[in-house]
This record gives sequence, C-alpha cells and structure tokens, in this order.
Amino acid sequence: MLTLNFKKLGGLVPVVTQDFRTGEILMVAFMNQAAWEATLATGQATYYSRSRKSLWVKGETSGHVQIVKEILIDCDDDAIVLKIEQIGGAACHTGHRSCFHKRVQNGSVHITGQPIFDPKEVYKT
Repeated sequence: MLTLNFKKLGGLVPVVTQDFRTGEILMVAFMNQAAWEATLATGQATYYSRSRKSLWVKGETSGHVQIVKEILIDCDDDAIVLKIEQIGGAACHTGHRSCFHKRVQNGSVHITGQPIFDPKEVYKT
C-alpha cells in the first residue's frame, strides 16, 4: 500500500484535481486515509468533507463523477495531484466546470464561463 503523510494537517492531505487532457485545475479538496484508500480501490475520486466530517465520493449526488487517470504525490508525501476525467462536465458544486471560475482583473472579480447545471435542481437546495 502506498503511504502518505497524513500527520501534518491533522489527518488530511490537500488534493489538487486537474483535467487529465487539458491540465485545467478543476478543484482543491482534502483526503484522509480512508478517502485515499477508497480512491485507490475504486478509481473514482473520493475526498474527505471537512464540513460534513465524512467521506465524499465526487459525483455521488450530481452524477458528475471523477475517474482517476493518474496520481502524483509530492516529495514530502503530503500533497496529491489527481489527474482525472470529469464525467458530466462540471467539477464545481456551483455548476461551473471548474471551482476556479473567478478571475481577478484590474482589482475586480469577474465570473468566467456559464454554469453547466443548476445546483438548485441537482442538489435540491
């Protein structure tokens, strides 16, 4: 089993999620040991939700799953890059393709792109 250093951030490691074809950064999340093991076992990105304090399989609710294509681990074994195939087109819970859809220009924040889905419909909020 591959071993990561989960001690530095209280049992978590940061995960940068990137489109394996384009290199676009889609999101940043965290994994604990259980999420790491689930990701390795299933090939689907599984994260640890800090707000819910539970495992979170990406796309479990929305259907916008992430299929892992490649995993990179940093030199200290305490950060991960997941190169994934984003099924359904959107990684962000706001409905945007990427969580990084806000661009700073001339001291102002501008939203880039349009949501792919309506989160109120998908998450029934």
